[in-house]
Amino acid sequence: MAEFTMELNDEQKEVRDWLHGFAADVIRPAAAEWDEREETPWPVIQEAAKVGIYSLDFYAQQYFDQTGLGIPMAMEELFWGDAGIALSIVGTGLAAVGVLANGTEEQIGTWVPQMYGDANDVKLAAFCSSEPDAGSDVASMRTRAVYDEAKDEWVINGTKTWATNGGIANVHVVVAVVDPELGSRGHASFIVPPNTPGLAQGQKFKKHGIRASHTAEVILDNVRVPGSCLLGGKEKLDERLARARERAKAASGERVKNAAMATFEASRPAVGAMAVGTARAAYEVALDYAMTREQFGRPIIDNQGVAFQLAEMRTQIDAARLLVWRASWMAVNGKPFTAAEGSMSKLFASETAKKVTAQAIQILGGNGYTREYPVERMHRDSAIYTIFEGTSEIQRLVIARTLSGMPIR
Repeated sequence: MAEFTMELNDEQKEVRDWLHGFAADVIRPAAAEWDEREETPWPVIQEAAKVGIYSLDFYAQQYFDQTGLGIPMAMEELFWGDAGIALSIVGTGLAAVGVLANGTEEQIGTWVPQMYGDANDVKLAAFCSSEPDAGSDVASMRTRAVYDEAKDEWVINGTKTWATNGGIANVHVVVAVVDPELGSRGHASFIVPPNTPGLAQGQKFKKHGIRASHTAEVILDNVRVPGSCLLGGKEKLDERLARARERAKAASGERVKNAAMATFEASRPAVGAMAVGTARAAYEVALDYAMTREQFGRPIIDNQGVAFQLAEMRTQIDAARLLVWRASWMAVNGKPFTAAEGSMSKLFASETAKKVTAQAIQILGGNGYTREYPVERMHRDSAIYTIFEGTSEIQRLVIARTLSGMPIR
């Protein structure tokens, strides 16, 4: 187990500087254009693939960093460049992680490479879990997968929503109900291969922020996938479902729920790191503006009202990063989140991004409200952090119930 540290080692600093250079030289110059176009920034993703950022190998190296700082450091730098483009670059990772966490070695070897493709033929993947009536309430999921034993196929029907890369992805990972009586314990994940009949893109959402990231509904109409596309395999699924049915006592049920919540907790610091990157970007623009913009014969940072705002912004950003790094270190090293530290980091960082980007607009005044300066876009982008991967209200609920010992449903 690695000791917790706030100091990046030489290798981590080299990776950080490399990512920062890519964000500054490639992502930022393209940010305004793709925000206006509201389209997937294929040229930028291809550039990321050429240099090795858009690849499973890169994210695996960061994920297995025993200090826990690899992923949050990478997320902060990329999202410092631009949240919409960065989400387009890292969005495939959501589906890849789903396969890595639940798939067999054969499934991992078969499907994960197809999610990324290569620099000459970039591919995307989509993770499809949320539904119109099942966002935070995963137990209300309606998408159903039924096994056709005669053909060794699963038949999937339902509608998914808020899917990053949904409908345009090469590979979709779909979470579906296989046993409705078991609630959230009756779910399973499936690979939907390229060009599978019955899968179609539904509504593409016109969003307030992160507009360079494609977000859409995914319609599944009698989608048939081979039995080999059930992540983990049917034998493992049958064993898991059998164990779930045998759990008659409430205490056992609560242990299952808490274990599932721990999985969500471990992923939330990465979203917190994204928020830190956006907040830091806005703060840096505001600081530079305050030091160069003159009013009444002096830089506006000489005014206490502006200076105090910047001091508060920097303090909150650093505090958010500390919470994110602590939770990331705990997750990698198997430390239990006894106070919902994962949710703490995501909650504080998300709210910080919204507040800091709003303060940046205020410091820039009328200029901040225009698209001539990036803080307007950063403020729009920041709103998503308090919504996806669990709303701020859900984070507070998780924290409160963890502290009180109440079950987390």
